[in-house]
Amino acid sequence: MTLGSQIAWDDTVLPFQLDRPDIRGRVARLDGVLDQVLAQHNYPAPIEALVAEAALLTALIGQTIKLRWKLSLQVRGDGPGRLIATDYYAPTEDGQPARLRAYASYDAERLSETADPFSQIGKGYFAVLIDQGRDMTPYQGITPIAGGSLAACAETYFAQSEQLPTRFALSFGRSTLAGQAEGWRAGGVMLQHMPKASPFAKDGGTGDDGLLQPADVLDADELENWTRANLLLDTVEELELVGPTVHPTDLLVRLFHEETPRVFDAQPVSFGCTCSSDRVRQSLSIYSARDIGHMTTDEGIVTADCQFCGAHYEFEPQTLGFEATEPSGDGN
Repeated sequence: MTLGSQIAWDDTVLPFQLDRPDIRGRVARLDGVLDQVLAQHNYPAPIEALVAEAALLTALIGQTIKLRWKLSLQVRGDGPGRLIATDYYAPTEDGQPARLRAYASYDAERLSETADPFSQIGKGYFAVLIDQGRDMTPYQGITPIAGGSLAACAETYFAQSEQLPTRFALSFGRSTLAGQAEGWRAGGVMLQHMPKASPFAKDGGTGDDGLLQPADVLDADELENWTRANLLLDTVEELELVGPTVHPTDLLVRLFHEETPRVFDAQPVSFGCTCSSDRVRQSLSIYSARDIGHMTTDEGIVTADCQFCGAHYEFEPQTLGFEATEPSGDGN
């Protein structure tokens, strides 16, 4: 494969459909985006792995939902990996890339560099939040941290909240191409059974702790098709997932040629942050003059840093809070 064809698939999400079993899916490749996401902080290796997995899941899930605005994943736990947060912003215009950002909060003193990254989360929850824009009610779905990976948590979310059998196969890590510097690469495949016109309602399933399983929501033929597609996905190799020498389209033909795969237009993804002086000022508008005083530095300014992109903001204290005495002075 030439370098040009390799780059053509970098930082993209390719939607596809398997017509025979009525299953939809996505193939994602993240490399430059993931490098930019992780370059914002000097994370320890276990936290880097969690952020990489969460970012890859966000790209796959975000492209499946008809968004007007934003999809977010939040992973919160009582372990040293306290918070993993990601945002996927849908393109504002046709032909524009989706934007992805992510960050983590962790307790360095409690973190184990050698333990499994997922174990560093501890007990907590995995949440999917969908913001459909102004005048629309936000949606939030929550599932417990369980299953051994963030991918397993996402599969449980779709099974419980949407009653959609869903499967993820992910691979991510640092890699080096000949003649190039080391960088992050990530790739994954998402399979999801197409939703029914009338979703099947069921309070409990046959899985652990009453969780729904595919057999609880699919009829016999659907379950057979779903099982076959999963067995085919089981044959995927990690290097096939991340590339860079395997086209996503070639991968789909290799895995699912008997399932009649059909691909759609690929969606480019870029690193992007929505922070701004105006947004930070708005977030500080809930504080009193006394609160703002506690935030003021010895130099007489209030500072704020964006956790996602590292942008640094400085404000005059008297222009902040709901008791501000002077206009902002920056046009906001």
